[in-house]
Amino acid sequence: MPSTIRLFVEHPLGPAQTVPLNQAQAHYLFGVMRRSEGEVIEAFNGRDGTWRAEVIEARKKAGVLACVEQIAPQRDAPDVWLLFAPIKKQRTDFIVEKAVELGAARICPVVTEFTNAERIRQDRLQAHAVEAAEQCGGNYVPDVADAVKLSDLLDGWDETRRILFCDEGLAGVADVLSDLPPGPWAILIGPEGGFSEQERARLQRLEVAHPVSLGPRILRADTATVAALTLWQQALGDWA
Repeated sequence: MPSTIRLFVEHPLGPAQTVPLNQAQAHYLFGVMRRSEGEVIEAFNGRDGTWRAEVIEARKKAGVLACVEQIAPQRDAPDVWLLFAPIKKQRTDFIVEKAVELGAARICPVVTEFTNAERIRQDRLQAHAVEAAEQCGGNYVPDVADAVKLSDLLDGWDETRRILFCDEGLAGVADVLSDLPPGPWAILIGPEGGFSEQERARLQRLEVAHPVSLGPRILRADTATVAALTLWQQALGDWA
């Protein structure tokens, strides 16, 4: 019995709804995965839950699905954004993948003074987020924003959203995230070289920023992302 394929689509999903497939989706389903008419997959669009859908047309460059039944309601991520300084390509991909799996609502690459990474392609990272959602069984795909300078992001920051500022300068200091208030949050992970003194000073002046330690050891950026999202989810998210 072949494993169930999960596919993210843009089209609405609902009872008796048909869903056209684009060329890339048709190639994946019928060329790569060798599915054919009459077979069933799972489809989701980030709005209408997860649906069992039957292949009713299978062509080389196109195809059509028909929704059969909803098998899971829509479950959105909690209101937490991930702000991270991009690093090497493979590890940046890892950060995006784990942010999707761990339930970030939005992913925002930020350029800090010490960021040292190649140019970020937003479209490629967004596609990677879609693939991660298909693989992990979720039915929510976070938006991946264009890269922005940290200073510009803070200039226009909405002060109703608090920032969990993971400060490597506090390594070894115990923090209790359960003491933090609920509401909209963002988690900020710095670059491999750490934040500059100017960036750290500015963040410490922000009333909405809460500097925290991630333990007694300085973590790599990709490890820090997993640790911070896990701690936030346990204290304030949908794991609590």
